[in-house]
Amino acid sequence: MLVTYLEASRDLCETDSILFGASLAVCRIIGVKLSTAARATGQSSAIPAWRIRIEERIAKARALIGRLICFRSGNTRPRIVCTVRMAFAGTNVSLSQPHIMQKLTERIDDLKQRIAAWGKRIRQYTERSTRFNQNRLFQSDQKRLYKSLERPIVSGTGPAPNQDDMVAFWRSLWSEPVNHNEGPWTEVVASQCAGITPMDPVVITPDDVAKAVHRAPTWKSPGLDGLHHYWLKGFMVCQAMLARQFQEALNQKSLPSLFTTGITHLVPKDEGATDPSEYRPITYLPTIYKTLTSILSARIARHLDSNQVMSRAQN
Repeated sequence: MLVTYLEASRDLCETDSILFGASLAVCRIIGVKLSTAARATGQSSAIPAWRIRIEERIAKARALIGRLICFRSGNTRPRIVCTVRMAFAGTNVSLSQPHIMQKLTERIDDLKQRIAAWGKRIRQYTERSTRFNQNRLFQSDQKRLYKSLERPIVSGTGPAPNQDDMVAFWRSLWSEPVNHNEGPWTEVVASQCAGITPMDPVVITPDDVAKAVHRAPTWKSPGLDGLHHYWLKGFMVCQAMLARQFQEALNQKSLPSLFTTGITHLVPKDEGATDPSEYRPITYLPTIYKTLTSILSARIARHLDSNQVMSRAQN
């Protein structure tokens, strides 16, 4: 079925939509739970349901401890007394007993032990989840794993920067034209590049697309289209169509705006950063566009290597 639809595709945008529709159909057939959010994607920051439940228990236990301590300190307001009675519901303890203070202390200690046990459970689950994610990342992208181990990810949980300052800072870089004065280094670079043989016109083949898709991380963050490399690897019949349409885009020297548009995320360079200049902009672009740039980068690298070999042979 996919071959039939791809043969009717007129450009890269239609091919992208066809591949996304095919991936959506596969997910529905095999019963994968799909998010109801838009196709714009990013790393999910949702807290697992089990952790939310445990944290709610901890919050309720801490609130109960606070009210028990208030009652033990002599606070006999009706709400406090009602909470204490509920804390001892189902037991033979009554507030009129002579040893009620000792029972309160025992109840508070019991709640504190439960909070400690729940906190330990969260840490154990978190450590196990971290190990699982690291093992999976080791299989898919070892370089990214080693980078994450050497440089811990900045969570950015500190105070958020002022939105107006952030907009003004990046608008001055992206929206306002700037006249740069080129220094003498440009002439040096031009003289060094004068001996480089110009590249032949790039001809993209299905084999180039297959190699680029094979090199790409399977689940790397996609762009606005929400299409991962996983589907380009699985739908191998699309590689010939992509090669033809990539060639057409190069010949026309233009790409649809879909492939050069994305949502920019500002990632803090350091913990607690508030200055707009301390944030690094990252934009997720569509997977198909990344495949094209990967092919061109590999072709340029091979061309430069061949020039270096020829230069050494001449010397």
